Amino acid sequence: MRPILLSGHERSLNQIKYNREGDLLFSVSKDNVVCAWFSHNGERLGTYEGHNGTVWSVDVDATSTLLVTGSADNTLRLWDVASGQKLFEWEFPTAVKRVAWSEDSTQILAVTEARMGYRGALRTFTINRDPASLTSQSKEPSRTITFSGPKATVAAWGSCDEYIVTGHEDGKVALYYHDTKEPETGIDAELEEQSLAVHEGVITDMQMSSDRSFVITSGKDKTAKIVSLKPLQIMKYYTTETPLNSAAIHPTKPYVIVGGGQEAMNVTTTSARQGRFEARFWHIVFEEEVARIPGHFGPLNTIAIHPTGKGYASGGEDGYVRMYWFDESFFRSKVYGPELDLAEEDL
Repeated sequence: MRPILLSGHERSLNQIKYNREGDLLFSVSKDNVVCAWFSHNGERLGTYEGHNGTVWSVDVDATSTLLVTGSADNTLRLWDVASGQKLFEWEFPTAVKRVAWSEDSTQILAVTEARMGYRGALRTFTINRDPASLTSQSKEPSRTITFSGPKATVAAWGSCDEYIVTGHEDGKVALYYHDTKEPETGIDAELEEQSLAVHEGVITDMQMSSDRSFVITSGKDKTAKIVSLKPLQIMKYYTTETPLNSAAIHPTKPYVIVGGGQEAMNVTTTSARQGRFEARFWHIVFEEEVARIPGHFGPLNTIAIHPTGKGYASGGEDGYVRMYWFDESFFRSKVYGPELDLAEEDL
């Protein structure tokens, strides 16, 4: 299983994202640039330039026509995927740390950080998808959730966009349901919230299962966890020796992939072996580590699995995206226990 090395960024990666079909991969980093790649061969399709600060987050809609990005320049931007044209821009008092499209691609969410007296907040916007009016979006959010306690670091839409899931800097996972209108007064009812302490510290990543019934979270407490959403409870634990920055669930095989490593500030004095900069495969049920795939020369910051499960990609502190396609042995292997039946040369 040889990687395709994508060299298009000059600084560390923050997030990578496949489109729904899996033929495109999008990457964002601290060099202010958004890149689009063909996933089958790693050829760069193009770049989306215009941000004036670190680009923290990226997501693409279900039709692969619209892209949304959030940046340290305090903007949320909407792009045309095919042309690279910026269609619209929202401005905020602080940086946008996480963005996500709703399941039906009619709404986007943006998580802004707490800074300079401003509280952390989550805002949602309804997108006007009329091709003739894509550059005329509403600047007013359809909903605003302000966090009085620990700020949210990650967020995603739940099943059928019924609720929003957030992960917080204190390790909490929370569910926020839709506002409901009182039939007589028309006044917004309070948001119902359910929360659960999942990690001991910052939640660094949160990714949905394919049916959106549960999520996997990663944290600086050196663990990744499977959390069911209804009811809200921890299902599985995966404990490592180093802080984790990202985790993802394989859609067709019983594995999760986690990644992280020694803190970035210590990378210059740490070897790759000591820093544990590998993508690590764990059996989702038995909670046993089954394989490690090395390659990066610094911590893994982000992991994405191809929507069909045929491969995965990782982005690191070293500025590279490494894209892998699984060999046939991966899909032929029979799972009787925690061992992953892969030949040594496959790893």
